[in-house]
Amino acid sequence: MTNKYALLISLIAVVGSAVAPSGAATSTTNAPRCTVGIRAGKLIDPERGEVLRDQIVRIDGERILAVGAFREGALRDCARTIDLSKSTVLPGLIDTHTHVTSDPTVLRYERLGISIPRLALIGAANARRTLLAGFTTIRNLGADGYADVALRDAINAGDVPGPRMIVSGPGIGITGGHCGSNLLAPEFKQTSLGTADGPDEVRKAVRQNVRYGADVIKYCGTGGVFSKGTQPGLQQFTAEEVTALVDEAHMHGRRVAVHAHGANGIKIALRAGVDTIEHASLVDDEGIELARKNKTYFSMDIYNTDYTQSESKRRGELPEFIRKDAMIGEIQRRNFERALKAGIPMIFGTDAGIYPHGDNARQFAVMVRYGMTPMQAIQAATVNSADALGLARQVGSLATDAYADLIAVDADPIADVRALEKVSFVMKGGEVIK
Repeated sequence: MTNKYALLISLIAVVGSAVAPSGAATSTTNAPRCTVGIRAGKLIDPERGEVLRDQIVRIDGERILAVGAFREGALRDCARTIDLSKSTVLPGLIDTHTHVTSDPTVLRYERLGISIPRLALIGAANARRTLLAGFTTIRNLGADGYADVALRDAINAGDVPGPRMIVSGPGIGITGGHCGSNLLAPEFKQTSLGTADGPDEVRKAVRQNVRYGADVIKYCGTGGVFSKGTQPGLQQFTAEEVTALVDEAHMHGRRVAVHAHGANGIKIALRAGVDTIEHASLVDDEGIELARKNKTYFSMDIYNTDYTQSESKRRGELPEFIRKDAMIGEIQRRNFERALKAGIPMIFGTDAGIYPHGDNARQFAVMVRYGMTPMQAIQAATVNSADALGLARQVGSLATDAYADLIAVDADPIADVRALEKVSFVMKGGEVIK
């Protein structure tokens, strides 16, 4: 018996020693692996506000594994390496205010003949242009017929290339307001999706957008520039309606962005707890103080006037729109300076679709012209915008486990921010796009 037990113990020991290496191999397989390694000559870290030299970014699949100083052999275990040692690398850019299904070369009355499916296809082309320009995340604020919801889903499914999209579906607005269309005569009896009057209708409009896939709620709190018969400075929606809208949206876990040029519309939105103010063109001192106290982000589209004033008259845009655009443009830029000096947190929103998609980065130079440092402008388009979208340390960041959304430019954007207008490398989710 003793010999039998000795033999059994011996066999167990042999089997155990044979199994051990297999178990060790399984542990190694489950460990994070470097699928792509990037060597960066300069690396802009917007969270720290620093430019780091000779860095490596290790990536596993669609996420960042680690960032650190380059050393020989550091990327040897990576399945693929990319040498950007002569470039400046930074997180993918974010535009928080786009209209990706819009074509700025099509006049307002001509747009009435464009179907929702056609809008979605226009959006697909514009999404690709935007991604190639280095904007790996966008927030789309207003699209007819939920065309932006369909486009977001197509991008997520891999059907078409494009940035990560946070979408609103149709903007919510009053009868005859900026979020609707006032171009047709009364006998056509047109009512835009998202039209709502009174607190109950406003709540229902929010619920409808949530039902059909909106990530964020956008409403029009004042008149606008490119809408017939509305005045940018005048309030739309009562304080009671806005309170109901914001409360309903937040109850459903949706953040709220308000189109607001006029001072009263801005202040009503701020008191109701809105998450971002879009445009903020005519903000007054009280509005700036409220925003500072609430730590509410301003998204001020201070580039597009350059395009609209040079192109609108040539294209035959309505004289009313050209006049309002000229009136608002410079005031908005001066108020951008004031808000910045007051410490209002700024995000990068351009109103793309008012100007051609893919030119989003042209706003950086205007932001610097009106008071920002290049690093502040980059932070507005990365960490600040990510936070405003509820995606902090997921996008616009070099944090471990953030999406591997990275871009590179040949020149130094800290020395000349216009370098961001010529992006030479784009990666989204670990996949090289450009």
